[in-house]
Amino acid sequence: MDVSDQGGVPRARIGDEQRVTPLGLFFDLVFVFALTQVTGFLSNHLTFFTAMAAMFVASLAVPSAFGHYGVLFGFAYLVVVQTLQVLLYALATGDTPEQRMAILRLAPGFVGGPALLIVAGFLDGYAQGALWAGALAVGYGVAYVRGVSAFRTHARHFAERHGLIIIIALGESIVAIGVGASGLEIGAGVVATAVLGIALAAALWWAYFDLVMLVAERRLSAARGEERARLARDTYTYLHLPTVAGIIFAALGIEQTLAHVGEPLGTIPAVALCGGVALYLLGHNAFRLRDEGSVSVPRLVVMVVCLALIRVGVSVSSILTLAVLTVLLCGLAAFETATSREFRRELRAR
Repeated sequence: MDVSDQGGVPRARIGDEQRVTPLGLFFDLVFVFALTQVTGFLSNHLTFFTAMAAMFVASLAVPSAFGHYGVLFGFAYLVVVQTLQVLLYALATGDTPEQRMAILRLAPGFVGGPALLIVAGFLDGYAQGALWAGALAVGYGVAYVRGVSAFRTHARHFAERHGLIIIIALGESIVAIGVGASGLEIGAGVVATAVLGIALAAALWWAYFDLVMLVAERRLSAARGEERARLARDTYTYLHLPTVAGIIFAALGIEQTLAHVGEPLGTIPAVALCGGVALYLLGHNAFRLRDEGSVSVPRLVVMVVCLALIRVGVSVSSILTLAVLTVLLCGLAAFETATSREFRRELRAR
């Protein structure tokens, strides 16, 4: 394996296959709006275009999913998004009836959960909340209750696709910096906050891609048959959720920090910023506990410190809170790099 840099984007070469590295993908977030080639792709993949269009409609309804557009959101999610997901997977299985039966075994959950969302769209208050909770339980619980036997999981592809979800979520934190700075006078405080926000996003990126993703991919590759399918379900379908949610909450906190430079954060922004980073690290440890049967003590310590910072964040300058978080995550990166140098080298050599 060697690493080359062509056109400024780092790439890893494994045998005759050249793959973009996570660092290259992270760099490409700067060009997140350069999507001109998507149109050409979609013109030859109209089924996928339909699924993406339906997801876009559902996304448009998200801000009012608990209100005026609740029925629209549930309908788009049920009839097109989830139904097409089942259909596309069934078509992709080709002449493998075992896999087709496996996806059909989970279809009631994929369809039943969103159906509850349609009903929830006609309600409000506690009844609506209860149906949303039920929909989530059905949608995510069906794979646990009915099992994932007969599913085939390509370990490297599966890990990379979920790694891309992390990249997209991190892109939200970068977009949040731009949104938070829009309309503000670009003074020293705004510049410092933007730099700290980028540094924090980079540290979050490192925390996942430097070790977590590689170890998880190795463990998934080592598993076989139904054990691999269960491991993929547990680590990526379930335990990936707090990791992604943590990034989204942290992005909200960064945006609010920019909006209140020099002022203390409110309770909710402080919880989002500090608690989001803590939730992100919790997801990593839950990931590791399921894969390896152990936890990272340094990440556990930093997580606890992040939670303690919530109380500090409501009483000191927001930029100071962001600075402390950034130093914590960068310090964690430096510590783990120094103490696991040999392990990281062996991991990358495989």
